[in-house]
Amino acid sequence: MSSVTTIASPRKAMIAFALGALFFGYAFVQRVSPSVMTNELMREFAVGGAALGSLSAFYFYAYASIQLPVGMLTDRFGPRKLMSFAAALCMFASIGFAFSDSLVTASIGRALIGGTVAFAFVGTLAIAGYWFKPSQYALLAGLLQSVGMFGAIFGQAPLRQLVEGIGWRGTMYLLAAVALLLALLLFVLVPMRSAQQKQKQPTAGVLKGLGAVSSNPQTWICALSGFGMAGTMLGFGGLWGVPWLSSAYGYSTTEAAGITSMIFVGWALFSPLLGWLSDRIGRRNIIVVTGAIVSLLAFAMVVHQTPQNTVLLMMLIFIVGAGGSAMTVSFGSVKELNDLNYSSTALGLMNMCVVGAGAVMQPLIGWLLDINWDGNLVEGARVYSQDNYVFALSSLLVVNALALGAALVLRETYCRQSLFEY
Repeated sequence: MSSVTTIASPRKAMIAFALGALFFGYAFVQRVSPSVMTNELMREFAVGGAALGSLSAFYFYAYASIQLPVGMLTDRFGPRKLMSFAAALCMFASIGFAFSDSLVTASIGRALIGGTVAFAFVGTLAIAGYWFKPSQYALLAGLLQSVGMFGAIFGQAPLRQLVEGIGWRGTMYLLAAVALLLALLLFVLVPMRSAQQKQKQPTAGVLKGLGAVSSNPQTWICALSGFGMAGTMLGFGGLWGVPWLSSAYGYSTTEAAGITSMIFVGWALFSPLLGWLSDRIGRRNIIVVTGAIVSLLAFAMVVHQTPQNTVLLMMLIFIVGAGGSAMTVSFGSVKELNDLNYSSTALGLMNMCVVGAGAVMQPLIGWLLDINWDGNLVEGARVYSQDNYVFALSSLLVVNALALGAALVLRETYCRQSLFEY
């Protein structure tokens, strides 16, 4: 897109982007919420680590699997109606999860939540593409990730306080009410696309865009890099960091949530900074490679040389998030390495793999914990040893190393859109 259309004033564009970002932040609250409900959910449904990981991961199964349709539908119909309708459905999904009386019904509710909030990220990036300058794209993608991380921060210690005050079911009812409010605001305040913008969408059908994007090897290299760097944030920060610190180091659940949330603080603060830096220097890959190295080394120290000093531990976890946030720059790369007409499809495919990291790593870590579990139970919930956690969490180092390898071979775009002719 060579210019910004005039359908939305700068003020309306900012409001639209802000609402989309809030929806994405809300998605992260829902994404990490099981991490502060682990004991309650394990007792409620009488399950172990593998089953709890699978329950949490149903969000990611739905979220990841629907990303390609989300991208194609957004290219075709625009973000306003899709995002507002999805937020409204999320209200019902949240109520369904709160009413769950078995692991099966809870898993269905969790999947429906993931499927509905799946429209937030790609929809908001579409808003950025329609009504902002191309030179602002990486910065806006970083700001979007930042808001998502602040949602994740709220989903740690503050959400735990809500769980302790009104229970996990009451907390879900409150999140349902927030979803309804977001649906109304998105429908009323996000502008409709102009006829000019609609004409820029492909007329040969959405499947052509899927074929063009999926046949591009650079798309998959971006996706692998995103999978590996997001895996630590979603696997550790999204579920297993809190129970690890609680059982292995004696922190309370609220304290452990506060420490773990530093990964989201680092991600939140550095996502927009690295996006701005990438746009400023006209390079993508050097940012991603450096971030992958920093994240890998810092997380190795967190797991294998865990500091006994709480402040130092929080600083290391913060650095893990700061390094991992470089993954955000890859969204600029995948957009620039594909036809601009299919940018939402490309973003959807990559985001499918990024969120898929949670779908894979959360239950995998739970399974690795279960296979070495010594039978210890506390109030009906399984408790795992420190050695057990070190073994299971080391799987995140493997995927982070894979991300680094992918970033090293990715083609540099120099922040310029590739041109395609058919």
